[in-house]
Amino acid sequence: MPKVFTSETQKTGEIGENVAVKFLMKHDFVIIERNYTKKWGEIDIIAEKDNKIYFIEVKSVSRETLNTFIPKSYNDSDERYEHRPEDNMHPWKLKRLSRVIQTYILSKNLDDREWQLNLLVVYLCQKEKRAKVKVVSDIIL
Repeated sequence: MPKVFTSETQKTGEIGENVAVKFLMKHDFVIIERNYTKKWGEIDIIAEKDNKIYFIEVKSVSRETLNTFIPKSYNDSDERYEHRPEDNMHPWKLKRLSRVIQTYILSKNLDDREWQLNLLVVYLCQKEKRAKVKVVSDIIL
């Protein structure tokens, strides 16, 4: 049964994941699985390229326009600054991802394969129907 997305945040996340899949396929990745879920966590996308497995976490955020993003400094309280979606990769999130990745590797008998964890940040401007993707490669767990 397909997931039912009810909140605006969930809808934005679903659109962001679809953009991420198109981005990966455009860059010659083969999508193996989406939303691999266990009780202890979920991996948004599992892909393969050049005989390497990629576990991809997607963080999506909707903006009024893609050209006005000003990254927030930790010491800055200016209202025009916005959070960075990659800041949501908390240590507990990384721990959960590590556990799900290990479960996937063991269940698919892939312990001899090279793999890495990437983060794709998707900035969406739904009004303009545009998106920008930022790749953070090889995140250490």
